[in-house]
Formats: sequence, structure tokens, C-alpha cells
Amino acid sequence: MSDPRPDKPVKPTPLEHTPTAPSSAAVLAAEGFGTFLLVLGVISTALFASDFGVAENGTSLGVGFLGVSLAVGLTVVAGAYAFGPISGGHFNPAVTVGAAVGGRFPWKQVPAYVITQVVAAIVAAFVLFVVFQGIPGFDPKGHMGQNGYGDQAASHIHWWAAFLVELVITAVFVLVILGVTDARNEHPAIAPLAIGLALAAIHFMVIPLTGTSANPARSIGPALFAGVDHIVQLWLFILAPLAGGVIGGLVYPVLFGHRRGGSGLRRPGRLPGAVEPGGRGDRRAGRHLSRGDDHPDAERDRRPDRRPAADHPGRLGVGLRRPAVEAAAGATGGRHPGLSARPTSCPGPGQRSSRSTSPVTASMRLTRPVPRR
Repeated sequence: MSDPRPDKPVKPTPLEHTPTAPSSAAVLAAEGFGTFLLVLGVISTALFASDFGVAENGTSLGVGFLGVSLAVGLTVVAGAYAFGPISGGHFNPAVTVGAAVGGRFPWKQVPAYVITQVVAAIVAAFVLFVVFQGIPGFDPKGHMGQNGYGDQAASHIHWWAAFLVELVITAVFVLVILGVTDARNEHPAIAPLAIGLALAAIHFMVIPLTGTSANPARSIGPALFAGVDHIVQLWLFILAPLAGGVIGGLVYPVLFGHRRGGSGLRRPGRLPGAVEPGGRGDRRAGRHLSRGDDHPDAERDRRPDRRPAADHPGRLGVGLRRPAVEAAAGATGGRHPGLSARPTSCPGPGQRSSRSTSPVTASMRLTRPVPRR
């Protein structure tokens, strides 16, 4: 019988191109454009469209708080889908700091991101300030969509209450972002939509109180053109969102953990159906999913005869087992890398097997999964 395996190992097919990550300039440009879009959208909607008078029948022509809130959410969704794949789509210093505290973002990149976000917000506010110069009778002092408390807020909210409100909403917002961008999320494509809806809901609640900041850059930009009284109050809308971001970044890993497989409050065990690196368990679509150590078959799975061979090329992904192309091609004598890397008694070139010499039987020994005992 002729051996079905090739005489020479099959070499891996080289890539036609090598994917490259975006440059630092591209990353910061994406972050700047996203922040610019956010500030431009929220401020222009609040000033131009929120109160546009009434029609002849008495119907309001403005979008009101509802329209402003939706404008904020939609600009975040659009910015995240457009620039998120490049920069991550923070558009907010509090989000950047929260992500760094939560271990999702390198601290060394925080200063560049924060500076870019603040500069982009100032540029957006400046563009609107220039446009306002062409509107007869418009006075930008106190009318730039800025945040405020006390006498500078319609609600006349006290500073400590405003601080608490901004801290809480920012912490919740960061928790939502860390949740929908978690690796355990099976639908990452809807993350921008969830983030935008969360921000819109936050604006529904807080616009009447402080004008809703939850973003130091969004507060700094308009306040610089709204007058000294609002610049003096900027400290609250910088510190409170940053503190909220830090709280969100600290709380999320404690409650839900960094790793795949369960809550940070339940580290000793594993959640039902959780996926762990190197796990063994039920088969679904040919993939090995993990099961907890308390499973009746856990001890059996730890037996040496149930583990991969010592020369197994390794495990890729989470809970998945497949040999690397190069290692499989060499170790298996050129067989397709998808075939089992478990040692078999298949004959080599010029050898006869003590088992059946049927080509069908030999093929089954290569591809058939090991039955459970």
C-alpha cells in the first residue's frame, strides 16, 4: 500500500502583506476627531436646536432635552464606529483614566490622549464661537452650552450635590464602557451603540441639574468662551468626572475580574459554561469548552492519557486546541494541520503497519476523534 502522506513536509503559505498597526499620529488624530465631533454635536444642538421657538399652532420647533441627549448619544455612536478601531474611541479623559485604572489601557499613553481630547474640545468650541459672531445679537457670555452649579445653573444646585451627581454618572458610564468592551462580551459590534445609549440616558437625567458633563474635555472647551464665572467653576467638572472614572476603573475588575471565566468575587471556582485557557469539557462545534474542577469527569480529564502529547504545538485562543501550521507540518510529516497531533501507529514510508492496511482505516485513525470512556 502506498503511504497517503507526502514525502516532504508542506511549507506554510506566506502572507502577501504584513498587517501594521496605525501610527501614533493616526491614533491621536482619530481620538481628536472623535472628541471634536462629540463636543460640536452636543454644543451646537443645545444652542441652535434645543429651543427654536414655536410654530403658528403653538407647537415647539426645538428638540428640547430629548433632542440634545440623543444628539450626544448619536455623536458618540458615530465617532466610536468611525474612529474606535483606530484609537479605541475614548473621546473623554475620564474614560481614558478609568480604562487605565482598570488595566485596559497603558498609563504611558494617558497624557497624550488627555491632551488631544482637551485640545479637540477647545477647537470645537472655538469653531462654534466663530460661527456665533455671524448671528446678530448673540452674546456668547453664559451661552456656550457650558456646565455650572449654584447661580450658574438653572437648578441652582449646590456644589457638593453637583460634585456627587457628576461623580456617580461618570462612574456608571465607565462601568458600562468596561462591560460592553470586555473580552467576554459575545457581541462587541454593538458596544458603540450601548455606550451611546448609556450616555444619552445620563443626559436625560442630569441636563436640568448641571448641564451634564461626565467629560472634563466637554466642560473645558465651552467654558473658556463662556466667561470668567464659568471658568472658575471648571474645577468641579474636571475633578468629579475624573474621580468617577477612577472609581469605575477600580470597581469593575473587583466585581467582574480581568480574566475570562467569572467574577472577581468568585475566583476559586468557575462560572457555569465559562471558557478557560487549556480547558477540557463538552464538545461544541469541535471546540473544547472548560468545566469546573468540581465536575464528575474533571479527575478523568487530568489523566495523562487524556492530555495532549508532549510535543503538541500548543493551544491557541481560549479553550480551543489546534496545532500551529508550521509545527504541525513538520511534526506530522506534512499532514494537514487540522488533523490530530496525537501520536498514532500509522506506518511511515516503506513500513507496514501491524494493524489493518486499508486506506479507509488509516484515514480514520488520523481524523476520528478519540471516543470518551
